[in-house]
Amino acid sequence: MKEASAAEKVVGSPLIWTIEDSKNSNSLFGVDTNGNLVREIEISNAKNIDWEELTSDSLGNIYIGDFGNNKKERDHFTIYKVPNPEGIAHKTFADLITFKLPKNVKPLNFEAFFIYKNHFYILNKKKKETMLFKVPNTIGNHTAEYVCSFNLENGGKITSADISKDQKTIVFLNKNTIWKITNFDTDDFCNATIEPISLNHISQKEGVCFKDNSTIYITDERIWFIGGNIYTLKISD
Repeated sequence: MKEASAAEKVVGSPLIWTIEDSKNSNSLFGVDTNGNLVREIEISNAKNIDWEELTSDSLGNIYIGDFGNNKKERDHFTIYKVPNPEGIAHKTFADLITFKLPKNVKPLNFEAFFIYKNHFYILNKKKKETMLFKVPNTIGNHTAEYVCSFNLENGGKITSADISKDQKTIVFLNKNTIWKITNFDTDDFCNATIEPISLNHISQKEGVCFKDNSTIYITDERIWFIGGNIYTLKISD
């Protein structure tokens, strides 16, 4: 794989699922915890404009976020809904969920999202202000709704996010920090408890997912002799 751009654990699968970044293949890849490639599933009706992130639901459906926008040229974005990959041999088709931004919002680059109460929560990648939008998890065309903005310590520029299976903890990732978000009952996550956890390590970290409710996997892209690893981190007792 050229660029492992995401990480996601899916109900019923022992593998960590990932994708490649912009203009690479239109496939899902399943790797084991040693990073060995075990599975590849082609999404026949999908085009990889700029795939950035994966998330999944309680049934094991996996969602591909095609919403990278580094050049700020895109104004419509796609989320591909793929059936649980454990039941797929080699190829499948995806359902499409598309969205655009509200009229008063300038073009943004997104690299992270997660599902909460049947909505996608999508984060832009920006150094200072991190904006959060939500989109219904229903097939069809939507306009994203602005939720709130984070001013995160240690630089922001979120590259991945995930929510625990018990729906009590959210994590954001960038090159050297995890933010743990807890104590929320609604989607007003900006007023929840936000705890930065320094990783004391800089690399191009692009994927985070929960192994269980207290432990996460982190993946980074290999650039020269740095990265290309899967890390495990316990974030709570």
